[in-house]
Amino acid sequence: MENGLWECSGVADQEFPPGLYVVATPLGNAADVTLRALWVLRNADCIAAEDTRTTAPLLARYGIARPLLAAHRHNEAEAAQRVLAHLAQGERVALVSDAGTPAISDPGAVVVRAAADAGYRVIPIPGASSMTAVLSVAGAHPGDVRFIGFPPAAAQARKRKWADLAADAGAAVLFEAPHRMVQTAEELAAALDPERGVVLARELTKKFETIVRTTAGNLPAEVARAAPRGEYVLVIDALERSAPRPQDEIDAGTMRWLQALAGALPASRAAAVAAAATGLPRDLLYRALCAARGRDDDSAADPVP
Repeated sequence: MENGLWECSGVADQEFPPGLYVVATPLGNAADVTLRALWVLRNADCIAAEDTRTTAPLLARYGIARPLLAAHRHNEAEAAQRVLAHLAQGERVALVSDAGTPAISDPGAVVVRAAADAGYRVIPIPGASSMTAVLSVAGAHPGDVRFIGFPPAAAQARKRKWADLAADAGAAVLFEAPHRMVQTAEELAAALDPERGVVLARELTKKFETIVRTTAGNLPAEVARAAPRGEYVLVIDALERSAPRPQDEIDAGTMRWLQALAGALPASRAAAVAAAATGLPRDLLYRALCAARGRDDDSAADPVP
């Protein structure tokens, strides 16, 4: 690594306290690794890796030689204890997964919790993440984004998951393995509004990267265009909603009380009394009352200051 890059970034001058460093590594394109990640990996006392056979070539590419210990899904509890032993000696341990950011639908969360519960510092070294990579190009409608990760394997659990997804107006991100992608596409097409937008991505940052914008109804056809290859990331777009009517923002009980007040008071006065009692904005209550009376605006007859 050129010394000039270290100097330009200032990474070598930053604090490097003992603790667990959660390091994001490239999804596929080795050039996506950050300078800070390389510096931490080069200077850590040891590296806990999901698969040492995957991490070793990445380290060799950048001339990094550090002790490796395995921390995969099947030994994570044991690996956490080994990491704690290193941390107890005042060491700096780097945690990596095969690709992307550890502990996001990848091993790592058990190790992170163990270190945090034991009182050691846990420091994020951000970088590549398939979730944020696809969201950045999805153009999803603004609003809540729900992270699902890999859907369950059991049929009933999957059915409940899709029903919840269909009822949620926000966007959602999910991962899927290649051998289940055809099934998932068919189930989503059956569960969602057929016109709901979907962004389908696979082989992110690699030579055959594919990012397709389609709809839930067309998803099975898009998946069938190519043989399943690599993990998939899907963004289910948020539902487009028209602006809510004022009366839809007020619960039924408050609305009945507001209308009762309006039977004895001018609309503006009824709205003011209801606002004082409920804490809701007076203008919202007033507009809701006007809408319930079948008028868009009766301000000329009953102005609100």
